[in-house]
Amino acid sequence: MREPARSGCPINLAVEAFGDRWTLLVLRDIMFGTRLYFRELLAGSEERIASNILADRLKRLVEAGLLTRDAAGRGQRAAYRLTEAAIELVPVFAELGAWGVRHRETTPRLRIRAELLAAGGRPLWEEFMAELRSIHLGEPRRDPAAPSLLEQMGAAVAEIEAKAASGGAAG
Repeated sequence: MREPARSGCPINLAVEAFGDRWTLLVLRDIMFGTRLYFRELLAGSEERIASNILADRLKRLVEAGLLTRDAAGRGQRAAYRLTEAAIELVPVFAELGAWGVRHRETTPRLRIRAELLAAGGRPLWEEFMAELRSIHLGEPRRDPAAPSLLEQMGAAVAEIEAKAASGGAAG
């Protein structure tokens, strides 16, 4: 059950929905890592989130209307999916990532997605949101023959990892 809001200020309400140190990272991992299950989120966390914190943040995100949790039958895993409200955070993630690249020391492997989103701007964000709607909301892809943006981002990360493994810049 949601706590009453401290105020009706839109910034306050946004901070209350996803303003702690872990919540945006959980959303990031679902959005960019296409991790839908608890164990995938736990194992794939760059920041090594603790299982109790992950469980709490997933519960909070469902309560806040940013995720849905598929009903899981006995012996099945529950999948977490982004809602439209969470998908509409793509521009926020893009701007946060661009700010981080400009003002913090980052690594090539972990900044590539932010750089790609910044370079593509609003048109790329819209395309990415459409792809997320297809994955999480079941909407048809605009152009099923076009390469997936998530696949393109994954290929960019793989390229950086390959360079690092062959003695290039690491990250």
